[in-house]
Amino acid sequence: MTVPADTTATTDTVTRTGKHPVAPLWVAMYHSVGDCSDDPYRITVSPDRLDRQLSWLHRRGLRGVSVADLLAARARGEGRGLVGLTFDDGYADFADNALPVLRRWGFGATVFVLPGRLGGTNEWDPLGPRKPLLTADGIRRLADTEGLEIASHGLTHVDLTRADDALLGAEVGGSRVLLSELTGREVLGLCYPYGTVDQRVADTVRAAGYGYACAIDPGPLTGTFALPRVHIGENDTSWRLLLKYRLNRLRRRSAPLADPAEEAR
Repeated sequence: MTVPADTTATTDTVTRTGKHPVAPLWVAMYHSVGDCSDDPYRITVSPDRLDRQLSWLHRRGLRGVSVADLLAARARGEGRGLVGLTFDDGYADFADNALPVLRRWGFGATVFVLPGRLGGTNEWDPLGPRKPLLTADGIRRLADTEGLEIASHGLTHVDLTRADDALLGAEVGGSRVLLSELTGREVLGLCYPYGTVDQRVADTVRAAGYGYACAIDPGPLTGTFALPRVHIGENDTSWRLLLKYRLNRLRRRSAPLADPAEEAR
């Protein structure tokens, strides 16, 4: 099925299949899953908190999936009840702490990794703590796990809006090539480090062959190559999740339905 890249839908718009109205895209942004005792950037959730958050989604009739699966489903007019789950930076604790919780609830997710820092640490966070990143073997194992999508976070976690053209090309195109070679699969998605994106960066991502890209709150650039996401942290209890979910429905007036596999062709 071919879906135009600029196909969008608001809460009241019927999809191109004419089947159902589509609610605004909702993509949750996680990072590390583990010990929260030393967490100056508030990027960590405990496994227990993650379990309760996914339980909340399940009770509301929602199911977490990868971004690629979410967009493909919406392009077919079948995305009702699906929520995108993303985990940035490729922390090694995903395999040990997040994956068992996702499996418990039958959820999928996208893991954004850094092929230029395989087996390294989050050196871009000056305040620490140092957290180990996935190794090449770890990424390959996750790529072979049903429901999981491995996607790019760039090569080394730099602000792409401040990169010159050569560095931008390496971080965007180079990371896609390396990940494809590593996993033996096409890499459809990219997540902008720090959530920063401008038109030059988004155009470079599209030209590199990606099908979609995730940001945080990209404003007027919102679209297939600047998908908005909602940060989820340790303090997000059920009532906070409900508030974020409702605010998202009010703020996100439109969401792309393009299938990333079609975009990448």
